[in-house]
Amino acid sequence: MSIASESSGLSQARLGRMREVLARHVEDDDVPGLVALVSRRGEIHADVLGRMAIDGPPMQRDTIFRIASMTKPVTAVAAMILVEECRLRLDDPLDRWLPELADRRVLRTIESEIHDTVPAKRAITLRDLLTFRLGLGMIPVFPARYPIQMAIADAGFAPGPVFPSFPPDELLRRYGTLPLAYQPGERWLYNTGSQILGVLIARVAGTSFAGFLEERIFGPLGMNDTAFHVPQHKLSRLATCYGGDPATGTLKVFDEPATGRYAAPPVFENGGAGLVSTADDFNAFAQMLLNGGRLGTERILSRPSVELMTSNQITPEQKHGSEFLLGSCGWGLGLSVFTARDDLCHVPGRYGWDGGYGTSWYSDPRETMTGILLTQRMMDSPEPPRVFSDFWTLAYQAIDD
Repeated sequence: MSIASESSGLSQARLGRMREVLARHVEDDDVPGLVALVSRRGEIHADVLGRMAIDGPPMQRDTIFRIASMTKPVTAVAAMILVEECRLRLDDPLDRWLPELADRRVLRTIESEIHDTVPAKRAITLRDLLTFRLGLGMIPVFPARYPIQMAIADAGFAPGPVFPSFPPDELLRRYGTLPLAYQPGERWLYNTGSQILGVLIARVAGTSFAGFLEERIFGPLGMNDTAFHVPQHKLSRLATCYGGDPATGTLKVFDEPATGRYAAPPVFENGGAGLVSTADDFNAFAQMLLNGGRLGTERILSRPSVELMTSNQITPEQKHGSEFLLGSCGWGLGLSVFTARDDLCHVPGRYGWDGGYGTSWYSDPRETMTGILLTQRMMDSPEPPRVFSDFWTLAYQAIDD
């Protein structure tokens, strides 16, 4: 455990309360282990609890976790680097780089058969990918009942914990076989934009997506343990990933470190959910954003770009149907942004996102505070698990000024 000093404006006694409550989640078998980090005014408090696997070695501060959808803001930063270099523009058509998505057809209605379409009113843009308004994504109707949902599943993109693993060109080819569910710019649909964005970045940069991230973000920020796979010599630091077993009410292994999905380079470097990282690595990324695009002497983005990314870009009409995912949040460029004060930790302007494999990150510019919670327990639903909500309550109740 490490403790921030009083100059952080965090109460030591109340940080102790955080450790006690999080420890109960481990003791009650909600999660096998966790790393919790709160940073304020440049000082860090961290708690490391439990084990890397059930009956496994103790959790460590530098344990590597699968951060799933916390990958999305990293991908968005990479895209904005190319915008700042004028190699991409937010509102230019992407047909040159993504010809598979040119000349789109759009469903006449969401209930229509997949061949009952009309022409798209305009081309898909980078802004559409970043704001998830390209017209492709998860249709928020469960259980699935529309023809487009069946077509999405048949193409290999059904919602769930197992992510697409097609080569990038094949992934785009498959998306190109689908009509858009909505006109570009019309509706927020989760996830697909970030997957396609990683392919776009690689094509524009003329390198692999992983190579671009390493050169332009991870290397400069010292994020030495953040990547799309874990090399052999680090696998002992990768936590085992678990999911809930509804039949028994216990945890079952979803992904083993040595033989699992992250033990070798992936076929598809997934910009929506593919990264692994550590608490301190991701805190470096978070502090860069909180500092307006700079960490130490390294500037990744300009302050205006960060301000754009972390400003709400969607209307209530565009969000309609996805409230179960966004709650009281809007969406900026690649991350959520709180727009209402309806809970202790829901501060307008607070931004970040969760990862479905059991992770959470948000930064609050008003409080100059970042929180990161890493667990290896997969989420059972879009509703945040209690360990998440408790962590955020505990982080905010520790503010002492």
